[in-house]
Amino acid sequence: MNFFFEVLVGGLLSGLMYSLVALGFVLIYKASAVFNFAQGAMVFFAVLSFVGFMELGLNFWLALPVTIVLMICVGIVTERLVLRPLVGQSEDTLLMATIGLAFVFEGVAQLAWGVNVRGLDLGIADQPIDWLANNADILVSQLDLAAGLVAGIMVIVLSLIFSKTKVGRGLRAVADDNAAALSIGIPLRQILVVVWATAGVVALVAGMMWGARSGVQFALVGVALKAMPVLIIGGFTSVPGVIVGGLIVGVAEKMAEVYVGPFVGGGIEGWLPYVLAVFFLLVRPEGLFGEKIIRRV
Repeated sequence: MNFFFEVLVGGLLSGLMYSLVALGFVLIYKASAVFNFAQGAMVFFAVLSFVGFMELGLNFWLALPVTIVLMICVGIVTERLVLRPLVGQSEDTLLMATIGLAFVFEGVAQLAWGVNVRGLDLGIADQPIDWLANNADILVSQLDLAAGLVAGIMVIVLSLIFSKTKVGRGLRAVADDNAAALSIGIPLRQILVVVWATAGVVALVAGMMWGARSGVQFALVGVALKAMPVLIIGGFTSVPGVIVGGLIVGVAEKMAEVYVGPFVGGGIEGWLPYVLAVFFLLVRPEGLFGEKIIRRV
């Protein structure tokens, strides 16, 4: 039973990490109906820049705000130079623009900071929590718990901001109907700038959490692929759905890998989330918390 709880907690913490990555997709999709294919590249660019600033001599607490400012600027520049000129274009056009952005972020990051794999020390030991190990005989990594808490807090805070504040109400109005939102005086461009800047900060936090676990390397771009099943299960337009979808994916892949993997040769963790995503696409394509889209033909 103790081992079961270890696997369950590990899955929940991994799910929160997936939710954090998926949150960047949701924010931009809610504001502009654009699937930001570049979000994974933004994660890589953000954390590589953070480590690069520390290599230049900045300490952790100085490199962090500098990188936050950088990612806010990246979000603003991206919105103004790439997305704003394409307002009113088809969704396919906007998607292709974000695909191009992904390659730009990847190239600029490696051009500026190099291609070597870096370690990232957040000052949190990757070893079991003594209290749980001694009293409950459950092994949970301090690093995993800290990363899960950071991811969970950030998702909850942003969920409250976008559901309770004036900016959040404006975002929901823009997501429902751009033209109607503009007609009642909601500043569409300012809303989009805020969303893209926030997505940049989310990318930094997600990159730091994943980079501390697996190293700062190009493979972080692929983390965004794990966010796809989370979005499909939770719904592309729901911040709470991101949390639920992430927890479902995290727990399902860990449980399947541990309890079913030995009977089929392992490797379930890599593909089970996509099987779940296909199932939801067949049964409930809008996700658990997504809105049904009705189109007139």
